[in-house]
Amino acid sequence: MLRGAARAARAAGLAAVARRLHSRSSPPPPSGTPTTRDKAVVSASLNGVLTDPARFNVPVTPEELGQAAYEAHGEGASVVHVHFRDQGAGRGHLPTWEPTVARRIAEEIRRRAPGVLVNFTTGTFGGEAGSSFSGGPLGPTGGPIACLEAGRPEMAALNSGSLNYLKATEAGQWAWKPMLFDNHPDKVSTMMRAMARLNVVPECECFDTGIVRSVAMYQSVGMLPAEQSKVNVSFVMGVASGMPADPAWLPLLVRELEPVRGAQWQVIAIGGPDRVWPLLRAACELGGNVRSGLEDHFYLPDGKRARTSGELVAALVKMLREAGREPASLDEARAMVGATRQA
Repeated sequence: MLRGAARAARAAGLAAVARRLHSRSSPPPPSGTPTTRDKAVVSASLNGVLTDPARFNVPVTPEELGQAAYEAHGEGASVVHVHFRDQGAGRGHLPTWEPTVARRIAEEIRRRAPGVLVNFTTGTFGGEAGSSFSGGPLGPTGGPIACLEAGRPEMAALNSGSLNYLKATEAGQWAWKPMLFDNHPDKVSTMMRAMARLNVVPECECFDTGIVRSVAMYQSVGMLPAEQSKVNVSFVMGVASGMPADPAWLPLLVRELEPVRGAQWQVIAIGGPDRVWPLLRAACELGGNVRSGLEDHFYLPDGKRARTSGELVAALVKMLREAGREPASLDEARAMVGATRQA
């Protein structure tokens, strides 16, 4: 009984924090105007950067991504987040920063799912030009910026701080060679300026608590444009060397956004179904925006493996409705994140 009372008190406290954030980012509408406070922006993460299409059914080609976007939108997603894959035979498991690929992907998504908000990746590893992981020939910021210029997405992920990207196996070995996901403030600032120039809304992806806290500092020193009325922050939870996919962490994370003017938050949940879906349910109940798709996780709430991102979005929307909320329409989502239609 005491444990249940503590959970209820914790949930009530978080709900109060979420209401304060929402009231600051979304002023009350004029009398008679429909409100979006019971709505959530639902995003679909269609493919990711490393998932091997030979093992998992992730889309690689522009046509496949267009079909995946169509399916996800049909289930309630208003935003689709995409990574660019090498289009060479047998190379779909590798990233590319070829602008023509980014442009073709955006065109195909807009053809198959008109009005859907396109959200591009901009994440690169390493500081030197050349590698497909470090932005290709144009480098860690030049490659992503060229793709933004070519595809003109409504939104783009803004990796807002650095992280040691690590994972250990049960045998006590590194699952891969330890990497630094390097996002120095100079790199973050360069990407912010490019997004502002191209009218692309940044989605501040935060993999750890210090990165969440940095968003307020970015705003304080003027890196986030003063005219930007909405600050979209994603809590990326479940990466082995970042924040855990634990609903108990949400009260702390949401509280850390209180100093950020115009802040609204989303949960990106990484991992197995026993961790991912309770976290996403908490986000639905506590007023956040939510995301699902084959980049983030492969399994449905019942433990069955999803065949498409559309199936995962359908499960997420069902959960959202169980929490008394509805997925935002395309126009509502555009207004909620502060985006304008690019094409």
